[in-house]
Amino acid sequence: MSSDDDAGYVHRPSGEPPTSGDGEREFDWRGWTLVATVIFAFIVAPGALLLLPAAQSFVQSLGLTLRDAYLVLPLLPAFLLGSVAVWSAMRARSGGA
Repeated sequence: MSSDDDAGYVHRPSGEPPTSGDGEREFDWRGWTLVATVIFAFIVAPGALLLLPAAQSFVQSLGLTLRDAYLVLPLLPAFLLGSVAVWSAMRARSGGA
């Protein structure tokens, strides 16, 4: 291994060369979708749970009790994170970037 080889040795059994010389991938709208999902799940939804008692009249206008809102609100980021995880796994499996 030479001193100018920054990436190090990677054994490829098929003998194929690496697809990209620099090894970096582009951060496009798919990456920003994941970032927005994580921000919603870890900042927006917990903040909404903290502010839920103050918004009790709004919750009642939707036809929900406070207990219903406390049960439903955490499900939103859970479903969103799950769907983004399945989407990205299917995309990676199909060979898309």
